[in-house]
Amino acid sequence: MTKNYLRWLVVFLVFIATGLSFLDRQVLSIAVIKIQKEFGFTDVEYGWVNTSFLLSYALMFTVGGRLIDQIGAKKGLGIAVGLWSVANALHGVMTSLPQLLTFRFFLGMGEGACFPGAAKTVYEWFDEKERALANGIAIGGSAIGAVIAPPLTIWISNAYGWRAGFVVPGLIGIAWVFVWLAVPWRSQAAIAAPAVQAAAVPLRAILRQRATWVFILMRFMLDPVMYFMMFWIPKYLAEVRHVPFEQIGNLFWIPFLALGVSNILGGYFSDSLIRRNISTDRARKIVMGCAAALTLAVPLTEFTTSLAVAVGLMALYMFAHGCWITNYITAISDVFGSRATSTVVGLSGTAGALSSLILNPMIGKIIAGYTYKPLWIASGLLYPIAFAAFISLIPRLLPLLNKAEETVVAVPAND
Repeated sequence: MTKNYLRWLVVFLVFIATGLSFLDRQVLSIAVIKIQKEFGFTDVEYGWVNTSFLLSYALMFTVGGRLIDQIGAKKGLGIAVGLWSVANALHGVMTSLPQLLTFRFFLGMGEGACFPGAAKTVYEWFDEKERALANGIAIGGSAIGAVIAPPLTIWISNAYGWRAGFVVPGLIGIAWVFVWLAVPWRSQAAIAAPAVQAAAVPLRAILRQRATWVFILMRFMLDPVMYFMMFWIPKYLAEVRHVPFEQIGNLFWIPFLALGVSNILGGYFSDSLIRRNISTDRARKIVMGCAAALTLAVPLTEFTTSLAVAVGLMALYMFAHGCWITNYITAISDVFGSRATSTVVGLSGTAGALSSLILNPMIGKIIAGYTYKPLWIASGLLYPIAFAAFISLIPRLLPLLNKAEETVVAVPAND
């Protein structure tokens, strides 16, 4: 009973950590209005601040994931949360642009290791029959953080000033680290104790696997769609749907709530199939395939005249993405195990961040020169295309780690 209680406590703490990661990164987008008035930062300078975050975030997805595979999830995630929490709190004492650039860079460094650490934590504590649900809960915190960030930041800023909007969540994150490190780990995680002790798989061996590049390719294809939803939808609502600025916040939380719910439901559905004696391979792919099919409705956003239907379609996309990403990350852990999961999650996350960094200016040109229509169409088609490539290139999800020999083995092309 104690072990069962502890592992759900651990996954709840990861839920809080991923929630803090999205909350902390969004505080600046809300507080920047007051910061620009106080310091006179231009929009170009603010753009460089965001670039500083994205560069370190992309880099640390891989570096952080690799580090966590080497030192373990407990130490690795503790270091990551501690680093970004201190960096976030320091935003509240900054007095110049160079300081803001520096603190933003370190925020990205810490947050880049968050999701690789979450994936490894779940693998160390849960078997395949509960792993997808646990992953859904763990990463679902990010959506909840995105939902509560705007109202919480505005409330703290109005009550105590914009600096407190950074300091308060930063201190919460530091407190989280102390709780996290106090949780007994190896003595309770009996399921994964041998894997925790094993050394990380050499990076060269991981990069030789076709599955690694398939997972990287899928993230490279699909992350720009998610970033489009995060960065451009408020502008779309204002310019195309003519929603007043004050009302955008009342609508934008709805898709993110759908994302948080589907993170958990997507994992629950997958694990339920496995408990009904459906193979792990089929269970993950059934949910991912259904999610990909749901995105086919997203292009209708461009053609509906109803604001409510448009927001509903955005929520449908987020729901589909939540089911997809939960099973995508779980599939990585099914294939690569404890010794390489964080590394592959990190490599794929870096690919997605770099793809978004490259394509974001192109998205702006498409919107300025044409309409949002090509972007809505792409949002609906890319997931089915990625899924078709997934089932073609990885016909079966099989472990690459031979537990008896503790070596990396190749997945057969067909089974």
